[in-house]
Amino acid sequence: MRPLSKRLDIRHKNNKFLYYLKVLGWQLIPGSFYQSQLNKKLSHFSSLPESEQTYIRGRVDYYNKLFAVRTLNESAITLKNFRLPEKQRAYYFDAQEYTRYFKREYKAHFLFGDITKVPDEPSIVKSRPIAGNNENSILLNLDKLRHFNFITDNKPFEHKKNMLVGRGVVKREHRVRFYEMYFNHPMCNLGQINKNKNPHWIREFLTIEEHLDYKFILCLEGNDVATNLKWVMSSNSLAVMPKPKFETWFMEGTLVGNKHYVEIKDDYSDLEERMTYYINHPQEANEIIRNAHAYIEQFKNKQREDLISLLVLDKYFSQTQ
Repeated sequence: MRPLSKRLDIRHKNNKFLYYLKVLGWQLIPGSFYQSQLNKKLSHFSSLPESEQTYIRGRVDYYNKLFAVRTLNESAITLKNFRLPEKQRAYYFDAQEYTRYFKREYKAHFLFGDITKVPDEPSIVKSRPIAGNNENSILLNLDKLRHFNFITDNKPFEHKKNMLVGRGVVKREHRVRFYEMYFNHPMCNLGQINKNKNPHWIREFLTIEEHLDYKFILCLEGNDVATNLKWVMSSNSLAVMPKPKFETWFMEGTLVGNKHYVEIKDDYSDLEERMTYYINHPQEANEIIRNAHAYIEQFKNKQREDLISLLVLDKYFSQTQ
């Protein structure tokens, strides 16, 4: 059982109360008002400097790779029939934040949850495979209360422990393999937080603040992406992981190993070697941290993120007629 003091520790976490208060505010305003504002919001793009337009256009085309006109099949739902589901409500609210600006007759496919395969129909998703043809997977920033969490870390890299820390659900084969290799390693503080298997790996829960005492933080993918990667890259610790196989709005596919994070082999065999290198080369470690912080900054401009999201959907509805 997680201690009460740690359950109440909301430092470095997104505020759920404010999120749902904002959602409630949306519901009090007629949908016709939002739809009347769409052209004004989209026209803001043409007033931006050319360099900014190029950047935004690049991200829109990264998230939405539909370049040929497609016709959706009969299972697509109209926005007027897009209803709050019993589960995955955060996905619905994050999609509704932007779909409310479009005509209620427009149709779309929505796939909520940890999506690791490319759908047969062009669909709005949170996650997709990086490799191969992922054209039908159109990314929106869904479930962002949980996933898009950035922090402030005031402890310098040099003042942290020369160890790797990791806490997580250990069910998937690749995570089990890592724990089998490194659970008792003297340079690792690993712990499993699920209690339904491998009880010998269960360790006490650690807050984000407690993670920040370590120079290296494990960011293994789970069902899809590593949920903690965003806050780890905004810290003064190093994210440690193999090259990612899945991506979200965070564009994990554009991350560069040993520039934005410490890349280890898929079989994890070089973990100690990579850690030792950056312990002995703190200047290079701090360069990775600076690069990671710079990467994070591009997601902090709320007005720009809203515009990109609307343009992604506008392109989706245009390309699917």
